[in-house]
Amino acid sequence: MQYPPISFDHRIYPAHKVAALVGVLVEKGVPAADALDGSGITEGRLNASATRVSYKQMRTVFRNALRLTPEPALALLAGQRMHVTAYGMYGYALLSSPTHSDGVDFAVRHHRVMGPVADMMFNQSDDEVIFSYHPVLAPDPTDELYRFVTEFQFSSHLTLTTDLYGKAFRLSQLRLSYPAPPHAAVYRKIFKCPVHFRQAADELRFGTHWLAEPMPYSDPITNAMAREMCEKSLVEINQAEGMASTIRRILIEHPGRFPSVEAMAEKLQLNPRTLRRKLDAEETSYRVILAEVRMRLAIGYLRETSMTNEEIASRLGYSEAANFRHAFTRWTSKNPSNFRMQ
Repeated sequence: MQYPPISFDHRIYPAHKVAALVGVLVEKGVPAADALDGSGITEGRLNASATRVSYKQMRTVFRNALRLTPEPALALLAGQRMHVTAYGMYGYALLSSPTHSDGVDFAVRHHRVMGPVADMMFNQSDDEVIFSYHPVLAPDPTDELYRFVTEFQFSSHLTLTTDLYGKAFRLSQLRLSYPAPPHAAVYRKIFKCPVHFRQAADELRFGTHWLAEPMPYSDPITNAMAREMCEKSLVEINQAEGMASTIRRILIEHPGRFPSVEAMAEKLQLNPRTLRRKLDAEETSYRVILAEVRMRLAIGYLRETSMTNEEIASRLGYSEAANFRHAFTRWTSKNPSNFRMQ
């Protein structure tokens, strides 16, 4: 499933993930005010039901967490707080689904309702259910935040799935794209399954037989009500697209054809000065957005295809492969060949 580009500036998501992370930091002796520093979220409003946060605010708190504590497994511990009740109506829709297969279909379609820190894809083999994740807050795998976000997402997924399937639930394996961190032993303690590092993708897997397990809390009325509310929320989220997200969507839909800012303004029926002013208000620029889109596409091409640097350079609108190599090194501090090997 292809998800639309995210608006990082709109405050439209529940604060559960931020609250879980801040909660663990406080337990480790970090004041909540320090954890929330620079995010615009106050301690008094963090647990209020009406509080909504943006991806930009989430990213600020997640980076604060990396900086403020020496606890290497912090994200894994925070994910253990994300029980089914932390997901609001999304959680109730999963809990009341008629079957686990219906729950999976709903989860994939409505994944964006809760402001996930990583986008989720679903696949299934003969004997395994496969959930793969692509971090939203840090798309660059060489960024330390990429590992941190992935740990939080995988730990959250395990916590939620255990609530849905029961304490006997077990994963079959974990596959991670990054090298084993110093605290790799904690992974095996928490996930209780084989953990493989330096893989082609970030995947969480379990046996297909779990899908046949009965749903003890299935309820058609509750399920219909919860799904209807989540559907409305999803529509609101998809409509809350800022100017930066609109431009990202246009660029991603037409890779290799990257217009100038003047041409983009014309496409959007705006004066170039007006477009720049709108992007300034969202604390970004056309140049920054274009570089971000090129980086995301380049990472995807290097990880998921066998295209040469010359072919990727052409896809990204560079006249020479050398220009692409220089840009990629600037983005990730690695040249494309080393990145692909790792």
